[in-house]
Amino acid sequence: MQVSVEKTSELSRKMTVSVPEEIVQEKMAARLKSLAREVKVDGFRPGKVPQHVIKKMYGDRVRGEIAGDLVESTYFEALKEQDLRPAGYPHIHSSDEAEGFKYTAEFEVYPEISLEGVEQIEVSRPVATVQDVDVDGMIEKLRAQKKSWTIVERASQEHDRATISFSGASEDENFTDGKVENYQVEIGAKQMIPGFEENLIGLKAGASKTFEVSFPEEYGNEKLAGKVAKFEVEVVSIEESVLPEIDDAFIKAYGIDGSVDAFREDIKGNLESELEQALRGKLKNAVMNALYEKIQIAVPNTLVDQEVESMMKPYIETAKRQKMKLEDLKLPRDAFEDQAKRRVALGLILSEIIHKNDIKVDDNKVRSTIEDMAKSYERPGDVVEWYYSDESRLNDVRQMVLENQTIDWLVARAKVSDEAINFTDAMSKQG
Repeated sequence: MQVSVEKTSELSRKMTVSVPEEIVQEKMAARLKSLAREVKVDGFRPGKVPQHVIKKMYGDRVRGEIAGDLVESTYFEALKEQDLRPAGYPHIHSSDEAEGFKYTAEFEVYPEISLEGVEQIEVSRPVATVQDVDVDGMIEKLRAQKKSWTIVERASQEHDRATISFSGASEDENFTDGKVENYQVEIGAKQMIPGFEENLIGLKAGASKTFEVSFPEEYGNEKLAGKVAKFEVEVVSIEESVLPEIDDAFIKAYGIDGSVDAFREDIKGNLESELEQALRGKLKNAVMNALYEKIQIAVPNTLVDQEVESMMKPYIETAKRQKMKLEDLKLPRDAFEDQAKRRVALGLILSEIIHKNDIKVDDNKVRSTIEDMAKSYERPGDVVEWYYSDESRLNDVRQMVLENQTIDWLVARAKVSDEAINFTDAMSKQG
């Protein structure tokens, strides 16, 4: 076997493998001899068919099979000989000639990654605490979840609930299937298209109004996207919200037997737990940003394509469930590429850090992570068992824990500066 490798780009390789004709003939002879014992040919007794007859009848097919076997058996041997690590499957082009069998394998390799300076990255670590005002804000959200409605005899205001009957038309075509009766709209909740709810402010029960607003350009229904719509609205009733008092019944509904102070302490504890996770997420993102900026690498297109497919999969599944065509979602593939390249690059960099520094997953942390995830379920023990009963599920958690350990390893060696932020900013998904 002869192997030659051509570098066609920074990561692309073209490997040519040649196998001498005598090896091909040797393998063919063995295969044809075996075949002669199995096939039945008119005029010959079983197992007595001459080799030249077998070769004439089955030679081309057998040579094709041998070619496939040779690719399979020599490809990985050639990679090992040339010390190549392919990223993804190769494109194979073969040629069968009189002097032997030859094929070329075109593929991308993993990049060489230099970790120089990785232990001196600069990271800004967000720091925040839960304040009384944050607890107050959460209590107000809990009250809002249990609000009730009462009819009022006045003009509607922001945050009121209006019960309406309405019809809508665009370009003289009704798109509401006639009139929608007794539809409830909480003004300001943004459940309707922009501009609709604002037009309900100042109306009393029994009032009628006709107005025009435009559908957003990115609206899901392509026939209406960007179009002007004319609505005719009749107001049935106006209601205002009534928030419940923070009394024993309210507190008990959230599983707390005790005073308002105990309720506030419970809420504060939950917020602190959420805050800890949020701050860790932001720190992790800061480390990732610093790594991505510090370690510049080329990424294999094969891996980027796979990541793009993975990122698009939920949208494809949603389209199938809604019986929509993927093109109707208006999701151009290149919209995912930058993020896919980042994910692939960071995955390769983290893998190199783990490998070079021999970072091992801590099974105790895996266990505690699973137990933490199980706490929110009724039967935590069953959830823990569910993870440990399936190796693929367990490996997903192991990978997550190993990644977090690597972030901890980097933070311990980085130049870290603390940045004080408030609770709201800490809980924001931005940054």
